[in-house]
Amino acid sequence: MIEFLPFDLEKKTEYDKYLTACDNRGCEYSFANLYLWGRQKAAFLADQIVFFSQFNRRSVYLFPIGPGDRKTALDAIIHDAAVRGIPCRLTGLLKEDCETVERLYPGKFRFHNDRDGYDYVYDINALAELRGKKYQKKRNHLNRFLSLYPDCRGEPITQENAAAVSDMIEKWYALRQQEDPAADYHMEKAALRKAMEKRQALQMEGYCLFVNGGCVAMSLASALSETVFDVHFEKALEKTEGAYTAINYYFSRYLREKYGAVKYLNREDDMGIPGLRHAKMSYKPDKMVEKSWACLLEDDYDY
Repeated sequence: MIEFLPFDLEKKTEYDKYLTACDNRGCEYSFANLYLWGRQKAAFLADQIVFFSQFNRRSVYLFPIGPGDRKTALDAIIHDAAVRGIPCRLTGLLKEDCETVERLYPGKFRFHNDRDGYDYVYDINALAELRGKKYQKKRNHLNRFLSLYPDCRGEPITQENAAAVSDMIEKWYALRQQEDPAADYHMEKAALRKAMEKRQALQMEGYCLFVNGGCVAMSLASALSETVFDVHFEKALEKTEGAYTAINYYFSRYLREKYGAVKYLNREDDMGIPGLRHAKMSYKPDKMVEKSWACLLEDDYDY
């Protein structure tokens, strides 16, 4: 059995040696996400990282990464699942990962395209400038926001304004619970609260907007690689018209100015939520990170 351990913030640099070397990977491979969300664990094995976590109350193994021999890691995962008495489910697979699994274990795995888990990746210049006909509606929303709130102030999240940002986040969740009492925001709220507390140690960048002295929008992101930033959280008070468009625009500009090597923003997946999918598509993604699941056939389990 593999000795999986929770992600240790003090070992972030050690993990990042592997994680940030993957330019084309999805948001699952962000150290911040691995540390903040749920019960995720990992182990170093044969110059690779192998992962074990829970998704939708199911045990899953994120596809291993690193320069070592892939079959060594996958053999260990298959054995680990058998010892634990659980189905062997691999997640976060890119097209080339599926090809690797099929080549190493021909006919042994069933593959499932995970459209709800595709990441939306945008050219940072497009989001920071909103030029052209395809962004006309976004520019209209932004201009409307600026005309309604000429005193708007944007600034990085700091120790000095963190309390005001946290208050806005609490208000956002309270309003959402009022609208939909059955909705479960517990895990997301816990992850966001932890992100605000640990943002400096996690090397996260944050930005917020103030209107009439109060925080109305915020966003948090971290580097996936030298050229890609992952936007983990974005919240805005919906009564402040255009606030979502504004925080997206100003945060993109802030990141572009501070990190000249960044070319793309990964704004993560839509979880199959129609409204969220429409919103993410409306920003015209430059590309998608297409992902799949793989399940070992002998487990007689189709995810």
